[in-house]
Amino acid sequence: MRRLSVLILTVVGLLFPLVACSATATLPAPTVTVTETVTAPASGARTPTAPPTVARESPSSGLPTIPVSDLPPEGQLTLDLIAAGGPFPYSQDDQTFQNREGLLPSRPYGFYREYTVETPGSPDRGARRLVAGSDGVVFYTDDHYNSFSEVIE
Repeated sequence: MRRLSVLILTVVGLLFPLVACSATATLPAPTVTVTETVTAPASGARTPTAPPTVARESPSSGLPTIPVSDLPPEGQLTLDLIAAGGPFPYSQDDQTFQNREGLLPSRPYGFYREYTVETPGSPDRGARRLVAGSDGVVFYTDDHYNSFSEVIE
């Protein structure tokens, strides 16, 4: 009788993993449903469809960065003029930027050059500028040197 019990336990022990495997293999895969809840602001203002660009700090200058694609179209045109060596629309363009505000990394006199980024509708040069370093680094300001962002690709 004891032998029969051992035999039955052995057979059950061998068959149990096979039964367990076949049982789990036939279970349907779980279904995951993702829903997104969008709420309108109480004021009824329109919500933006794309998140704003997150300003990252440049490791080389410590300033926020701005991708070329986020520059105003006139800034992108000014970058093209800088790459081509001009001609520039204003006599002040391609002149030494002295960094009097001390917001850009300290470099020797003559390292930085400034360029106008036209402001549509402005009666004068406006407040927007690109400042380019002789090593190829470029900074953008839209508030006439009160703040800068490093331009990145």
